[in-house]
Amino acid sequence: MSSIGIVDYGMGNLRSVQKAFERLGHDAQVVVDAASIAAGAKLVLPGVGNFADGMRQLEQRGLVEPVQAFVASGRPVLGVCLGMQLLFDSSTEDAPGDAPIPGLGLVPGRVVRFNEDQGAGRPRLKVPHMGWNTIAFDPAKTPLFDGLPADETAHVYFVHGYFCEPTEAGDAAATTTYGSPFCSAIHRGNLWATQFHPEKSQAVGLRILDNFARTVAA
Repeated sequence: MSSIGIVDYGMGNLRSVQKAFERLGHDAQVVVDAASIAAGAKLVLPGVGNFADGMRQLEQRGLVEPVQAFVASGRPVLGVCLGMQLLFDSSTEDAPGDAPIPGLGLVPGRVVRFNEDQGAGRPRLKVPHMGWNTIAFDPAKTPLFDGLPADETAHVYFVHGYFCEPTEAGDAAATTTYGSPFCSAIHRGNLWATQFHPEKSQAVGLRILDNFARTVAA
């Protein structure tokens, strides 16, 4: 059984994620079909780009049900950037009219766009949110952030124009302020996810990936 499977659906920087795990001494393999997804002990759903394109690629490659089945099995799953967003019920990104784009439906909530207009007397927000920012979290909430400072001094790297709004506030594992606070990580049962890129976040990101590989369990 491979320890960590990294889902290849054509929209992720797979090699960077794999190399980060390997640098930490963990076995991580890119997985491309239902059988290889099911064989792993843990699963990573990475992703960069558009929500609708991501769901379309998962559907066309027959990976929606295998990912959902893996989550249902209780084994740990980590979503990264677009991979976090795809875990949610829906997204407004490129949605036709008032009909949101359906997601994997594994976390109740939706994905919405940052609003450039921050109100009277406040500068317009640049979208996408790109670059380094900090995270705030409750260290008792999830082992994903073990060993990191919880006082908004841990910097991580973001590239996104949309963010997740969990229906249940308890699913938010970390927040980041960009104009206003938003959910930058989640923890729901055996699901963990980060809106930022751990593989691009230097020592902080490596610590998060190591925590997922070593200590995170359902």
